[in-house]
Amino acid sequence: MDFGFFELFNIIGSLCFFIFGMKMMSEGIQRAAGDSMRKILRNMTKNRFLGVFTGFLITCLVQSSSATTVMTVSFVNAGLLSLVESAGVLMGANIGTTITAWIISIFGFKVKIGMICLPLFAVGVPMLFTNRPKLRYWGEFIIGFAILMFGLEQLKDTVPTFKDASGNIDPNAANYFSDLYAWAGGGILATIIFVAVGTILTIIVQSSSAAMAMTLTLCANGLIPFEIATAMVLGENIGTTITAQIAAFVGNFNAKRSARIHAIFNILGVCWMILILPWFSQGLLILMSNIFDALSWGKFDIVSGESHLLYAISAFHTAFNVINVGLMIWFVPSLVKLATMLVKGKDEDADAKIKFLNNIIRTPELAIDELQKETAHFGDIVSRMNEFSKKAFNEIDVKKRTKSLEKIRKYEVISDEIEIEVTEYITNLADKPLTPDTSVKLRSYLNICNDLERIGDVYFQLAMTIEDKNLKKIWFSPKQRENLNVMFSKVEDAFQIMRKNLNTQYNQVKIEEAQQQEDNINEWRNFLRTENNQKIESGDYNVKSALIYNNLFSSLERIGDHIMNVTESIVGEI
Repeated sequence: MDFGFFELFNIIGSLCFFIFGMKMMSEGIQRAAGDSMRKILRNMTKNRFLGVFTGFLITCLVQSSSATTVMTVSFVNAGLLSLVESAGVLMGANIGTTITAWIISIFGFKVKIGMICLPLFAVGVPMLFTNRPKLRYWGEFIIGFAILMFGLEQLKDTVPTFKDASGNIDPNAANYFSDLYAWAGGGILATIIFVAVGTILTIIVQSSSAAMAMTLTLCANGLIPFEIATAMVLGENIGTTITAQIAAFVGNFNAKRSARIHAIFNILGVCWMILILPWFSQGLLILMSNIFDALSWGKFDIVSGESHLLYAISAFHTAFNVINVGLMIWFVPSLVKLATMLVKGKDEDADAKIKFLNNIIRTPELAIDELQKETAHFGDIVSRMNEFSKKAFNEIDVKKRTKSLEKIRKYEVISDEIEIEVTEYITNLADKPLTPDTSVKLRSYLNICNDLERIGDVYFQLAMTIEDKNLKKIWFSPKQRENLNVMFSKVEDAFQIMRKNLNTQYNQVKIEEAQQQEDNINEWRNFLRTENNQKIESGDYNVKSALIYNNLFSSLERIGDHIMNVTESIVGEI
């Protein structure tokens, strides 16, 4: 068939349909699952073996190893997963992504996809217009799947085919690529060349599943033989690591180390497989031939039977990843050490997670000291958000301001997670016999953590207001900036008092100093509000600026209220 620029753009367009459908499907199911996906990833990673299962499960659900790796790296960045835990998840994601190849092999080249795409749209589109968020997200998932399958159908039709009149692959055409493989030297050198091709293809399309669909389509249309396809599959395993590298680029040192572990694991696996690829492939083909004979599925012929070729490639993809995980999982500590050597430096946020509580629940009375240390640590973490917010408010450089806003977002997630863990810890203690004094203290810790988490929420809302103000190019007068900086300073003083009280024996804490600072914040808020309202009424004032100004100093005053609540909980007044 003739092949020119128009046909090339048809292939690119079909691939884009496939990638867009996969992205929409993956995001839809992640939204539909809500916090469940995050809880699975957070709770089911207690050891590297359970982490492998978790990574496999999540990747099967979202049908995207990239989504799993990005989620994992982001959790490591937030201090919610350790490097060892993340290594297991990333390994499991490699196995989970092989399911996509089987779906394409079994259904993508046998079912008339056009017959199911329109009914899927008929089901999914009405779901987008419902008032129920979860139903809308499931609608996105269904539509994404329909678009994905439609893209695969178009990919099949646009890729040139080397088949004879009876529909079988033309051996002479296939020999052309076999000759090309032989021209490259055959053996390891030729394999490395096509591994590089698979790597580059995956990096370009930013999806190992899309690259795999392309490889299977080329095989089904007789364009590449089995030995080239297996080499490209190995390259796709290397190329998929670029997603984690990109996600970790703006992350902390542990996030970068997690991404390096993913890359090292895949590259080492490809290296040992290249050395034994001819024997491994031949053994796999013999095994599949015996399976087909035993199940009476017909003669296994990878030259004339396209479906058999697709099954063989999918089987190779799965077998390689399962064996690689089975080997590498025993060397996770060594991989962590190597990644730590490659990415050196002290992470400024390394302590931004649970620090003092352990998983062994002891007697409540013995756990009180640990809880006080943890709530004090929680207070230290939340208080940093005032500095980030002040920097974001005053920073002129866009990159530096964006970095401060990202830190606020990350710390808000951290505050949510810490509150959940401390609450669960206290709940487990509350099931045991308690003295009246211990019961009061546990209730104080719960109230303190609740207020600290709410402070994180308010700072997140404040960050969104600052970001929106800058996007809309709404500027404050020098006087407004000066007044808000005074408010930031007053809140910082309140934080210092709170942190001191959290680290003091609770029965020795006095409320007067905290109350005085709270009164100072309230008085300043009242002064700013009165002045702001008077200027609005005078008419010589930017109303949009005044509204955002009011929002910011009111939010800071709310933070002051929660800070005061913490001291009140310490002295037992709540």
